[in-house]
Amino acid sequence: MKTDKGRQLRVQADRKASGWLAALVVVVLAACSGDERVIPPVVVRPPFEGTIFIDPDIITEADPTTFTGLVYAGQGTREMFDRRVDAWVTTEPYLFDTSFSDGLTIEVQVNPEFASVAAAEAEALFYADAVGRLPTSLRRDVETMWIHQGVELYGGGNRNILIHTGQSAEYIGLGILEETLVHEAAHTSMDGRYGASSGWLAAQSADPTFISNYARDFPSREDMAETLVPYLAVRYRSDRISSSMRAEIEGAIPNRIAFLNALGLDMFPIVKP
Repeated sequence: MKTDKGRQLRVQADRKASGWLAALVVVVLAACSGDERVIPPVVVRPPFEGTIFIDPDIITEADPTTFTGLVYAGQGTREMFDRRVDAWVTTEPYLFDTSFSDGLTIEVQVNPEFASVAAAEAEALFYADAVGRLPTSLRRDVETMWIHQGVELYGGGNRNILIHTGQSAEYIGLGILEETLVHEAAHTSMDGRYGASSGWLAAQSADPTFISNYARDFPSREDMAETLVPYLAVRYRSDRISSSMRAEIEGAIPNRIAFLNALGLDMFPIVKP
């Protein structure tokens, strides 16, 4: 899975940026001649610890969803990843075929530990509705969604979004359920398409810093997913964040923002056609 135990950032949800401009470090060394000086490169600290926490209002439950309905398809044998055992497991989950107004579909696989079709359907409905608030471009490669109990981090990749419902209590309490789903869906639909592209790597090199410590520490794995939430904030939800946060994001990753702008991503339902 793309998002591992290293992502337990547990930062406070005060949604205040770290003030990366204050972290400029300049050291001047005098050469033996007394006149020549060597100025090392400026070190710029990322503005955030992790970007799912920056603001709870970038996407909210009041925003429109593309989710249109689901149909129970019975139980069937499926292989699912379960963080509680940190392994792939073969089981017979409850299966729900979900549809969205942009034509995309997802098979939601709910662990049989939920004990009844009604209980499993309630979980499938809740998460399908939330995922439907994500832009089409972030859902286009999501073919399945795994739903388990347990307090474990969500995950993306494998053409899937992984949910552990015990962890949802924290995300919902902080108001960042949809922001977390953006991050995971970016792993699924953005990493493989663009994460190793020459344009993205050039943008990484040209920008003054990473958007978060998490992206800096795992640049090949987490930078794209960490960038998507703040990108949505400045590009489509600038009225929902502070002007100082917008300035920090745009100052930290201008080339990544330009790269994403140039892709012409389908942002429905955030942007109506």
